[in-house]
Amino acid sequence: MAHEFEKKMANTIRFLAADMIQKANSGHPGAPMGLADIAVVLSKHLKHNPKNPKWLNRDRVVFSGGHASALVYSLLYLWGYDVSMEDLKEFRQLNSKTPGHPEYGHTPGVEITTGPLGQGVANAVGFAMAKEWTAKKVNSDTCELIDHKIYCFCGDGDLQEGISYEACSLAGHLQLKDLVLIYDSNHITIEGDTSVTWSEDVEKRFLAQGWDVLKINGHCYDEIDEALTKVKSAKKPTIIIANTIIGRGAMELEGSHKTHGAPLGETIIKEAKEKYGFPADKTFYVPEDVLEEFRKAIPKGEEAEKAWIHLQKQAPLAEQNEALKVLLNPDFSKIEWPNFSDSKEMATRDSNGKILNAIAKSVAGFLGGSADLAPSNKTELKDMGNFPNGKNIHFGIREHSMAAITNAMALYGTIIPFNATFFVFSDYLKPAARVAALTKIKNYFIWTHDSIGVGEDGPTHEPIEHLSQFRALPNFYVWRPADATENVEAWKKALTIDAPNAFVLSRQKLKTLKPKRDFGEVARGAYIVKKREGAQLTIMASGSELMLSLKAGCYLEKMGIKANIVSVPCFDLFLEQEKEYQEAVIDTNTKVLAVEAARALEYYKFADEVLGMNSFGASAPANLLFEKFGFTIGNIKAKACELLGVENKPVTIGGQTY
Repeated sequence: MAHEFEKKMANTIRFLAADMIQKANSGHPGAPMGLADIAVVLSKHLKHNPKNPKWLNRDRVVFSGGHASALVYSLLYLWGYDVSMEDLKEFRQLNSKTPGHPEYGHTPGVEITTGPLGQGVANAVGFAMAKEWTAKKVNSDTCELIDHKIYCFCGDGDLQEGISYEACSLAGHLQLKDLVLIYDSNHITIEGDTSVTWSEDVEKRFLAQGWDVLKINGHCYDEIDEALTKVKSAKKPTIIIANTIIGRGAMELEGSHKTHGAPLGETIIKEAKEKYGFPADKTFYVPEDVLEEFRKAIPKGEEAEKAWIHLQKQAPLAEQNEALKVLLNPDFSKIEWPNFSDSKEMATRDSNGKILNAIAKSVAGFLGGSADLAPSNKTELKDMGNFPNGKNIHFGIREHSMAAITNAMALYGTIIPFNATFFVFSDYLKPAARVAALTKIKNYFIWTHDSIGVGEDGPTHEPIEHLSQFRALPNFYVWRPADATENVEAWKKALTIDAPNAFVLSRQKLKTLKPKRDFGEVARGAYIVKKREGAQLTIMASGSELMLSLKAGCYLEKMGIKANIVSVPCFDLFLEQEKEYQEAVIDTNTKVLAVEAARALEYYKFADEVLGMNSFGASAPANLLFEKFGFTIGNIKAKACELLGVENKPVTIGGQTY
């Protein structure tokens, strides 16, 4: 009979997945069993090298439905990646190489961390955008050094999430021809048939977004092969709508939502194995001929990579190879950092814009853009063109997908990306920022309009809890520089951190601080800006509140109260410093007051009292809001006196009394 061996290969995947989940007593057998036939055919089309998962010109495969991890791990084992049979048997166990959802950097062959539905779709768009941009830089009319595809498996749940609409809309607009979305259309979610919540025409949706659409029977090998062959010459992104049966082969549970997220049970697995000619009494069984066929990926992949390396050595490609080498080996030492020492005042969003341009001019792979806010975020890279030929990416008003897209671009290998929006809209992209932190992705988030300083736009646009939220995120470094010069030093450190960094920047102008500073200590997260011998008080502050704190310290000194003033550009880094340094900055013999125009509850780790926000702000000019909510020289002075238990006496300096 036709395709009998392919069926045997697919059933091997099905039963490996079923056995993994049964042994763990946890997992999702439905999707792996439903997608097994497509996985078998894709294996024949895929260009990859299991012995070198980092080969740049490999095809990328993203599993947006990360709950199908049993399929991912089965394939990685069968193809010959560094995933063993013992790893499969340890599925979802503590310290195993096969966690519940795929994690980049944890399991060889996993391209990106997925699980939160829809993000993988946006990640795939990011990989396709990275491929397109890199190809523009290193390919020629006669030779394509970069010519791979991006395949993304997704399901009904992925396409119901809003992020997938954002990302696919952008992909269609950009005509990303090397992107292939394989839609596992099994019409089932956890609650049952998708008709309970969903009735849209997916084909028309994607046609409207500028995609090609192919519709196939996801269990017909000829139709699968024909579709995967056709997409290789596509001129647009393509979605393959594959009608499948969830839990294919699971006896009476085949097609049932009960196969989505629970083990099938030993009885059903044994009956299924018997029906399809597998030994019922064996678990994790892989026929030798099946393993031999899957493992052909190793010599095939090694040969493909060798041919690619040989191609690079051809004399006519010297210029292209040099361009690729520069992208793969960024040199930050060549950056000509702007000097703001002569600047009296400047919003940190403005200084940041100059810094971004300086980096982009010197670092070939540094690029990015904003969610339709570049003029406000100050993120335009001047005279550097628009994506895909240039460095300015216009993401449109798509914050969530923007962050997930740049996560993938950061992992591609040739690009150091940034993305930008107003700080309050970081809420829209938080899930992708969290994945960046979880996986230590070197992505740069630019968040302007950092506080009640937003002013007239009012509380809907004034971030209050956001600093605390992102400082609570492990492996995520939040910078809130106090002036333009500190901003430069923050970037110097951020470029060395193998993790995501966020720059929280002011709309309003901030004075460039003149006191002598040891800028090497900016890299330690907090440092003393003004030290007074015999200090009774330490005032900690970041951003626009630092200058207010410095001035308040002068008034306190006139009262006989000596206060050390500490700048906290990166609270996260300060937490990582040794106790000796922390105590050198925050004198334990002093009372500590923290000042920040935000919720600022995290400062209680060091502070006796926090002057922060306890409401959502208001609509008015920024200076009036700072006065209304107590971020003034006079109120900082009053809070300090209250903390020290001394009378707050009026003091006049330069004709100004507080």
